[in-house]
Amino acid sequence: MSDEVLMEKDGGIATLTLNRPDRLNAISVSMLSDLSERLIECDRDRDVRAIILTGAGRGFCAGLDLQDATAGTGIGSGGGGPAVNLDLRDAPPTVLHKVDTPTICALNGGAAGYGMDLALGCDIRIAGQSGKLAAAFTKRGVLPESGGTWLLPRLVGWAKASEIIFTGRTLSADDCLELGLVNHVVSDDMLMKETRALADEIAANAPLAVAASKRMMRMGLSEEFDDHVHHVFLQLMPLFRSKDFAEGMQSFLEKRKPDFKGR
Repeated sequence: MSDEVLMEKDGGIATLTLNRPDRLNAISVSMLSDLSERLIECDRDRDVRAIILTGAGRGFCAGLDLQDATAGTGIGSGGGGPAVNLDLRDAPPTVLHKVDTPTICALNGGAAGYGMDLALGCDIRIAGQSGKLAAAFTKRGVLPESGGTWLLPRLVGWAKASEIIFTGRTLSADDCLELGLVNHVVSDDMLMKETRALADEIAANAPLAVAASKRMMRMGLSEEFDDHVHHVFLQLMPLFRSKDFAEGMQSFLEKRKPDFKGR
């Protein structure tokens, strides 16, 4: 594994940092693989209760590395570089969608193209004041290839998504807040502190219940109501037998903070 995706685990929070600051964290072939592996590792780690995704330097992610592609060595080059696997089940946007651990994007600077799709694929987004989402796909002769056509209409509605994607528009942090694409906008120097505070708040809750809630929300996107209620009930039964459920009830009665173990 390369150093293009850094991982730090601390107090139940894993922070994944896209680490090609000299290229504004543009996505390379190796970065794709590394990010997927890191996400899967964090999701399997019972001590990790929330994942923060951010970028090194002054930008979140400039999208696919067009310099590499032009040189014939990058994703989408069609040249002599590494072959692109069309099996997308282990690609970062798909992995982001499937992991049960909550994910928070700390949007530092611009997120363009593939980077925008990665940001949208997280459960929660907090933007620094310099944060931007750039739907530059149609300006480059492509379409949102990494989940954007699925995510954006669900987040902002068909008409707004159409306007953003068809025009290739760049949205400021305040634009994103108004559209509901980010949860909060904070000053750039407070971005990681505020993101960590939210991650800590999530991590303080029962991790089995949080994961089950995320899983049911994801399933609910494609289920009828009656089917969904049935599946929620099936998720609820194991939670009733968990030690965390007993701790949650006992701490409530004793008027103290719960100490959840994820069991």
